[in-house]
Amino acid sequence: MVNKRVTDILPPRSSEPIIPEREEVEEIPKKKERAEAAPPKITKIRISGPTSKFGLILTLAVLILVGGFCFFTLSKANIDVWPKTESLTVKTKLTIDKTAQTADLTRKVIPGEIFEKEKTIKETFPSSGKTLKETKAEGDIRIYNAYSTSPQIFVVNTRFISTDGKTFRTPVKVTIAGGHYEKGKFIPGETDIKVIADEAGPEYNIGPSTFSIPGLAGTEKYTKFYAKSFQAMAGGFSEEVSKVTKEDLESAENSLTKKVKEECEAFLKTELSAEKISSEFDYLEKAIQTEIVEKFSLSKAGDEAENFDFQVKARSKTLIFKKEDLKNFAEEFLLSQISEDQELPGTPKVYEKSLKIDFSPETINLNADKIILSLDTSATLYSDIDISGLKNNLKKKSLLETKVFLENQPEIAKTIVEFWPFWVKSVPENPDKIKFNLNID
Repeated sequence: MVNKRVTDILPPRSSEPIIPEREEVEEIPKKKERAEAAPPKITKIRISGPTSKFGLILTLAVLILVGGFCFFTLSKANIDVWPKTESLTVKTKLTIDKTAQTADLTRKVIPGEIFEKEKTIKETFPSSGKTLKETKAEGDIRIYNAYSTSPQIFVVNTRFISTDGKTFRTPVKVTIAGGHYEKGKFIPGETDIKVIADEAGPEYNIGPSTFSIPGLAGTEKYTKFYAKSFQAMAGGFSEEVSKVTKEDLESAENSLTKKVKEECEAFLKTELSAEKISSEFDYLEKAIQTEIVEKFSLSKAGDEAENFDFQVKARSKTLIFKKEDLKNFAEEFLLSQISEDQELPGTPKVYEKSLKIDFSPETINLNADKIILSLDTSATLYSDIDISGLKNNLKKKSLLETKVFLENQPEIAKTIVEFWPFWVKSVPENPDKIKFNLNID
């Protein structure tokens, strides 16, 4: 038996030795200078027989367990199915009725609700009318009777003229007390009365003055009867002032009526567009009714005023209906219109994504709380598929068997079957691992 020798000669700049596998390596220097070089590192590898077999078995066991886990846990069947479909368009009339309690396909009625809002507007308007306002000055005077001890009567409208020529009159009949004697001296009688200027105007607002009585002129009484005022006359006025006219009131009413109707309708629409309502209900803009419920002004035609207030209240209302009620009616009516020669296999259903509902008001009668709609509805109908039943029938079937079985179902038009992972050869027994995807073109 000849021993093999393997000499590892390293290049001068190499720092790592080349180590052959499963061989004992021994360095035999050939020359003196190589013998003097640093000895290389020697790695010895030994493989034990029993340990190697155990590692292999363990690895295989792990792979089997992982494979089994993946098979039973990750395996699944994805099945895309296209049911048989049919497009249908129908027209009908539908009544929205506040008195209806529930939707009725036979009577073609769905419930409605009255939704209303009020709006009040009050504004101030200028008066356009003009009028001459005149008032007469008035005041108190004291009449003296220096003529006799007997009283003297003066009739209504007796004139009194001031020293500057302004005439005043008594509004009522008056009696002037007679004079009397004290210690041989005659004391005139006196009486205070009210007088009113003969004409209107501020020029009669005179100060304290002495008055004569022109009606007594030419008699002895003329100088014996006289009057005095101790305070200025007041109240005399003559000026053009504004007044409210009938046209002013009518113009204010018309202006506010138009404005409050617009604002009330806008307020109603704003409330209807609120998420809480709009998410559940629908309405027709043409079916909004607005009426004036109150209008008044504290001023009347002819009142003297530079400005006047006018107030108007409006009420807007409409009939709203639930979107869900309309959708359900449209779907039920579509399904009810399928003829025998159009009937799909199995139970037909409406594909909601294709459902299109167009409606417009035909008759609006909010006084009777009713609206009649013209309704156009179209949708794609499809045959309902019993997914649960299919899953039970497909258990353990191969890919080919699954495809053939599904293609033979009358309600299915097309199907695509995929198993995952790649090594899965049959439909899993667990129905949760079978996924159906419904596709509608």
